[in-house]
Amino acid sequence: YMKDLRSAGRGTVKAHGGFNANNDAEVLFKAMKGLGTDEDAILQLLIARSNAQIHKTIIKKKNYLLFFLFISLGGKFESLIVALMTPPIMYDVTCLRDAIKGAGTDEKGLIEILASRLPNEVNEIKSLYKREHNDDLEKDVTGDTGGNFSRMLVVLLQASRQQGIQEDLIQSDAQALLAAGEQKYGTDEGQFITILGNRSNAHLRRVFEEYRKLSGYEIEESIQRETSGTLQEVLLAVVKCARSVPGYFAESLYNAMKGAGTDDQKLIRIMVSRSEVDMMDIRAEFRKRFATSLHKTIQGDTSGDYRKALQLLCGGDDA
Repeated sequence: YMKDLRSAGRGTVKAHGGFNANNDAEVLFKAMKGLGTDEDAILQLLIARSNAQIHKTIIKKKNYLLFFLFISLGGKFESLIVALMTPPIMYDVTCLRDAIKGAGTDEKGLIEILASRLPNEVNEIKSLYKREHNDDLEKDVTGDTGGNFSRMLVVLLQASRQQGIQEDLIQSDAQALLAAGEQKYGTDEGQFITILGNRSNAHLRRVFEEYRKLSGYEIEESIQRETSGTLQEVLLAVVKCARSVPGYFAESLYNAMKGAGTDDQKLIRIMVSRSEVDMMDIRAEFRKRFATSLHKTIQGDTSGDYRKALQLLCGGDDA
């Protein structure tokens, strides 16, 4: 999915044609040293480069750029810029590590990353996590979570989703989900975990269709009735990603900004990690679902350089 979208150019941040790592390093270095920091220069340059190009620029100047960055910026704007300068898989590893090892467990962060990434990305995340922290991600996750929620995360971490659509399993999968929930006194959570965690997105979409015909309910309605807490959250995230990954992220961004206070951690995580992948599609889904644009919602919910950076990552307004 991700490779297809990259080649289809559905991100808002793209590689720069006239890229020169030395020149970029000089521009950033000048913007960060001396009295005051030229945030605008940093921003305009970073948003106009792919992550791979940014990384080459940092390597050219070793870690001086990051050192100057830390003493030049601050707060949410700094968090966003550091995220932009981090290679995507490393950024996922950092977010997962923070979700597990921070004060309390950030279950929502774990769910968002593990429910939406491709199996090959999950495998890359696991090996980089091991290399960076000399810990096993699966062990860390199970040590920090419990019950069926933990079981579902382990299935997602095993990254063993089947490829394609198994025609002969569509009917039986739909029936198994019905028998495990709506038709049962109590719920057989194991069936939900096995089917939702091991089938491809294309296959699951067909199963959901069949499930609706058999039961008269959308699968989401049954999950809400039959499960609760963090298990319900992760199962719903997997269902939403199976239906549409950009749709899932559009809804997550909306939830991060609606109501009192903004979940800046989530906002930065999604805007940065999807900027080179499918931000154009996320914007379109956002417009369709919430009758306003992502650009306008960011405008009303943030301020200063932080707002400017998020709006640049957004890549335009779908008014």
